[in-house]
Amino acid sequence: MKNISRREAIKLGTAAAISCIGTSARAAKAKSKTKTEPTIGLSTLGFNSYTNKQLAEELQREGIKVIQLFLNQTDSRYWKYNGRSDLSTLSAKKCAEIADDYRSAGVDIHSIGVYTDLINPDAKEREANLKYFDGMMKVGDDMGVKIFITETGHYHPKKPEPGIAYHFREDVWNNMVATGKKLAEMAERHKAKVLYEPFFNGFLAGAKRTRVFLEEINSPRIRALLDPANILELNDLEEMFGQLNGRIDCLHAKDRKLHVARGVPAGQGDLDYVKFVELAGKYCPDAPFILEYVGPKDYKQAIAVLQKAINQQRG
Repeated sequence: MKNISRREAIKLGTAAAISCIGTSARAAKAKSKTKTEPTIGLSTLGFNSYTNKQLAEELQREGIKVIQLFLNQTDSRYWKYNGRSDLSTLSAKKCAEIADDYRSAGVDIHSIGVYTDLINPDAKEREANLKYFDGMMKVGDDMGVKIFITETGHYHPKKPEPGIAYHFREDVWNNMVATGKKLAEMAERHKAKVLYEPFFNGFLAGAKRTRVFLEEINSPRIRALLDPANILELNDLEEMFGQLNGRIDCLHAKDRKLHVARGVPAGQGDLDYVKFVELAGKYCPDAPFILEYVGPKDYKQAIAVLQKAINQQRG
C-alpha cells in the first residue's frame, strides 16, 4: 500500500466522516417521510344491543382503539336521526362514566354524532335543533370530546312544490349559511369543531357544493367529513378529494352500489377502496377512517376489506 502523509490521512478521514453524516441525514430524512399507519375506528351506531361498557370491552379484545360515538347504546338512548332527544337525564356524571367505559379500555372517542335537522323551513324548529346541538356540545365538554358530526338535515314538503327542489332554493341556501355561522359561533364557545357530511340526496349533494358552503361560512370551526359512498353517484373519488382538499378531518368508510340509495358495509358496493385509501393518504393523512353501517355480525369483515386496501396501496 502506498504510504500517505498525516495531512492526507486527515483529509481522507474528514471526507469519510462527511460521507457518514450525509448518509445518516438521508436515512433520517427517509425515515421522517415514512407514512404512519392509518387510523381505523368504528361508529357505535350499529351496536345498539350493547351497553357502552360491553362494547368497549369487545373493542379492546379486537384491538380497536377509536370510535365515533352515537348515543345509541342500551344505557344511553339519546340519539335521534334528523331530530332531537331529551338530554335532561344525561348528567355530567353519566357522561363521564360513558367516556370512562371506553378510555379505561384504551378506546379514544374521536367524535360524537349529532345529525339533527338544520334545514327545516320553520325557524323555531331550526332554533330548537340548534339548542339541542348546543346541548350535545355540552355533553362533549363533559366527555372531553371536541368534534361533532352532522348532516345538514332532511326536509321534504308533504306536497310536491313547483319549480326548484327545496334543497336547492336560494332562500334555503341563505338560511343554511346563516345556520352554519351560528354553529361556528357555538363551536367557538365550546372550543369545538363541527364536521358536515355531504350526501347526494340532500342539501350538500356533492363535493363542490360542500366546498362552496364551507367557504361561505368561513370558519376554522366548521369542517368536512367525507363519506365517498354518499356522493359516489355524482362525484369521482378524485373530484371529492380535490374539491375538499384541506377541509377533511374525518372519513366514513362504508360502501354503496351505484344508483342505489341504501349504503352497505365496506366491500359490498362499487367504491374503489384502494383508490380511496390512496387519495386519503395524499389529501388528509391524519383523518381517521370510521367504519360505518356495521354491527356485531359484519364489522370484522369490513375491517378486513379496509386493511386489505391499505396493504395493497402500500405495495
